[in-house]
Amino acid sequence: MGVSRETYDVVVIGGGHAGLEAALAAARLGGEVALLSGDPQRIGLMPCNPAIGGPGKSQLVHEIVALGGAMGRLADETAIHTRVLNRSKGPAVRSLRVQVDRDEYTAAATRLIKGAAGVTLVRGEAVALETRDGAVAAVRLADGRLLRCAAVVVAAGTFLRGKIWYGLSSRPAGRQGEPPARYLSQAVASLGHRIIRLKTGTPPRIRADSIDFDELELVAADEPPGSFTGRAGKNAAATPTWMTRTNKRTHEIINAQIAFSPIYAGVTSATGTRYCPSIEDKVVKFADRDSHLLFVEPDGLMTSEVYLQGFSSGLPPRVQEEMLHTLPGFSRAVVQRYAYAVEYDAFDPLDLTPGLMSRYLKGLFLAGQVNGTSGYEEAAAQGLIAGLNAARLAQGKDEVTLTAEEAYIGVLIEDLISRGVDEPYRMMTSRVALRLLIRGDNAEERLLPKAVQWGLRDEGELRPLQESGARIAAELQRLAGARIAGVSALEWLRRPSSSLEQAWRLLGAPEPPLSEKEAFQVELRAKYAGYIERQQRALARRREMAEYALPPDADYAKVHNLSREAREKLQRRRPRTIAEAARIPGLRDSEITALLIYLGKRRRLEHGG
Repeated sequence: MGVSRETYDVVVIGGGHAGLEAALAAARLGGEVALLSGDPQRIGLMPCNPAIGGPGKSQLVHEIVALGGAMGRLADETAIHTRVLNRSKGPAVRSLRVQVDRDEYTAAATRLIKGAAGVTLVRGEAVALETRDGAVAAVRLADGRLLRCAAVVVAAGTFLRGKIWYGLSSRPAGRQGEPPARYLSQAVASLGHRIIRLKTGTPPRIRADSIDFDELELVAADEPPGSFTGRAGKNAAATPTWMTRTNKRTHEIINAQIAFSPIYAGVTSATGTRYCPSIEDKVVKFADRDSHLLFVEPDGLMTSEVYLQGFSSGLPPRVQEEMLHTLPGFSRAVVQRYAYAVEYDAFDPLDLTPGLMSRYLKGLFLAGQVNGTSGYEEAAAQGLIAGLNAARLAQGKDEVTLTAEEAYIGVLIEDLISRGVDEPYRMMTSRVALRLLIRGDNAEERLLPKAVQWGLRDEGELRPLQESGARIAAELQRLAGARIAGVSALEWLRRPSSSLEQAWRLLGAPEPPLSEKEAFQVELRAKYAGYIERQQRALARRREMAEYALPPDADYAKVHNLSREAREKLQRRRPRTIAEAARIPGLRDSEITALLIYLGKRRRLEHGG
């Protein structure tokens, strides 16, 4: 019996948030794409919190939308509660969080991928990569099928040799109820990629009719509701969420039972995320705290389950019930699904190019949690870039990238490939040096031209953006020439008590009138002009450093005044510019100066100087 063969441009392994965006991006470029999943009915599933966005993460989603991705559109379509976080702070850190209907989100994602031209859903498990002449040639499945292709995107989430833990009991699983990918991580590791073992977790799901909501603190949805696309769904303010807290008794139970945690018992050495710790981690590491805030969030409008954010745990079910019953509002709580921890294989992202391709095998791309990140948003952003570049490679085109000066996505990828990970990486606004320039509200302005250039969006979408930009610029110019209280209207608007609405009452509104979104941009740019100018100067300095290109064949052993550690890091990571080299942890300013001197000498020799 012969082996079944199918041929595609790109094969995407995994149907989570990274895989979904990768498949759609590759298909938008005209590629024939196979999306390989163990269960094609669970595309875009949310195994953890049923929400999209939050600090640092919403900026990623706005950028995904600007690049033609699906995540923001799906979140808006299935939203049941929206809230802008950090509203009282500056625009650089304001973040939208959208609570979604978990089942509806998966259903909408499945409809989207099934209706996408050029995408074929394939059910199966990838077990090996076939190569030819140092490049990807095919993906071999467990049942013997061979999917021929020019590029592969591995977006397997937590499934690579995944194991889930309930206390000290464990079993192989990628997530609850689904088998792991047993062989693929070894296939990738055999190429030279270093495996790292990571851990994450999820809280219990509680039966909604067993909770005393009157004992909880209500959190109302924003009105009007926020959105990522400007089009909030019909149910975007349909439900509140709630808050409760742990207490002394909760902490006593956890401390008494900590020996039954797989991490504290020493039965697993996988590294968990610092920024989304389990409840037992919080209690042990913050022993001085009397309580920890928890968010009570419905899984959907038609489901009976409630999600307890901040209460992920690897403790046994009996302990989970005992802990839960100490929480205000949860004395009668009935668990429908217990919390569990999951450990899995990921790969050192230092071995990737800025376009997320393996440095060991042409055509192999890695995206999402397999690169050591945590979170749906981080995964989706990587998936989009990996899928885009996989399709470009299949078409014989060069890799395209985003830099840390251009986008949060650029910061995310540059952090991964230049710094690596020793724990699951989470995107935060504090990681972004130029966050006032690359805000969520100007993602379209920054990235739509690139999306059009790369083939991710239609050229016709540029004109409305350009016309809107012209109206904003004209109004800023008009305000600069007008005077209020003896100063220019722009300077007057920098006063905390001044507003654009007041300025228009004094000067008259522009004709034709600006949209609400355009007026917001005018006021923001006026009020923060000084800070924006300061970051623009910093950007100019960074771009100047980026113009100093490091030759791909540089022999760092011959560069004077480099430490052995610096030489090893430079040899391994092969930064393309001085700016990239400066972001490698451990390189001192004196060593960057040594690289500049080396470049100068090399150029003089090349030009006969």
